[in-house]
Amino acid sequence: MNAQNQDLIILEKKILEKEERLEKEQEEIKKIKEEYTDKLQKVSGMTKDEARQQLIKETEAKETQAVARIIKEGEEEAKRTAAKKSQEILIDSMRHGALNYIAEYTVSTIKIDDEEVKGRIIGKEGRNIRAFEQATGVDVDLDEEGIIRLSSFDQVRREIARRSIEKLIKDTRIQPFRIEEIVNQTKLEVEKIMFEEGEKLAHEVGVFNLQSELLSILGRFKFRTSYGQNLVVHTLEETKIGIHIAAEVGADVNIVRLGCLFHDIGKVVEGEGSHVKLGGDLLKRFNLPEPIINCVLEHHEDKPFSSMESIIVYISDSISGARPGARYEDVEEYGKRLKDMEEIAKKHEGIDDAYAFEAGRELRVIINPGKLDDAQTVLVAQKIREEISNSLAVPGEVKVTAIREFRAIASETSN
Repeated sequence: MNAQNQDLIILEKKILEKEERLEKEQEEIKKIKEEYTDKLQKVSGMTKDEARQQLIKETEAKETQAVARIIKEGEEEAKRTAAKKSQEILIDSMRHGALNYIAEYTVSTIKIDDEEVKGRIIGKEGRNIRAFEQATGVDVDLDEEGIIRLSSFDQVRREIARRSIEKLIKDTRIQPFRIEEIVNQTKLEVEKIMFEEGEKLAHEVGVFNLQSELLSILGRFKFRTSYGQNLVVHTLEETKIGIHIAAEVGADVNIVRLGCLFHDIGKVVEGEGSHVKLGGDLLKRFNLPEPIINCVLEHHEDKPFSSMESIIVYISDSISGARPGARYEDVEEYGKRLKDMEEIAKKHEGIDDAYAFEAGRELRVIINPGKLDDAQTVLVAQKIREEISNSLAVPGEVKVTAIREFRAIASETSN
């Protein structure tokens, strides 16, 4: 036992000696480390905090380069796939918006089996036909055999006239008093139909709880066409396309939905100015949100786009209106109208030439600077615009741009 105790004492002593030696070595290492740290600070001229900040900056620089590389790679990938993806979105949107379509124009025809009916419609000395045209505001053409032709650019009036004359033919009592009575009854019927059609249109695109007056105005779309394209069909098609595009690109679907629904509402509102202005003013009167009003005001680029939603409404309108078969216009009549616009301008004194652009929405006139000054140029542009608006059926508002340029050229020939 004594021998064992003695061995343990010796072992313990050795361990203590080793611990003391290790502590000394650690102290020496700590001193050396501090000396090297002081030397590094002196050589670099930086404190510990400054050195730490320098290290952070170098790390950030490396990471920034890595992030920039990732972003650039992402941009390159987006460029490669953007065109294909946009085509897929547009094609899919057009597929969702496709509707059956029948073109409508500005004339309604009614077939009759008995030519004696025309005599009753004309009446003694033409009193019946005059009363009918005065009550309905449409032109009645009875020249073609077996056909009564009703003509008017206002399709609501034309629809009232068509329904009224069908009732009169069945009633057989065609006289001025009866004509006025039937026309008034038919007007009430058509007003009810317009409200129902407006409500149906709004519900089909997912819009509910609109004011009754707005629904009635929307219902006029049933009896309104633009280049042969019925406004109900166009609005349904355009709104479905717009909703689908908005959902795909992450835009506000509800703003696009209402912007598309109301974009052409100015076409069925009476007043001065383009349908864009009339539509915007109407929606302001009903206190609709500004983003929706902007969609209407910007869908023909009359003012710069203020949002992604406005751009989508513009694109959707263009797709629906430009697709093959959507709209119809007599090419000869179209060309004649543009020529007439130019001729109206050329008749004015001081006009050297005139050119119609943008499907007749803009007329540019070249002023002879020797005949008209700046003030006279402004006046002649206004006169031309007023004359075109009064004499030609041009869709939308006509913009007349007068260009007056004075040039002086001096040259010298040297021998």
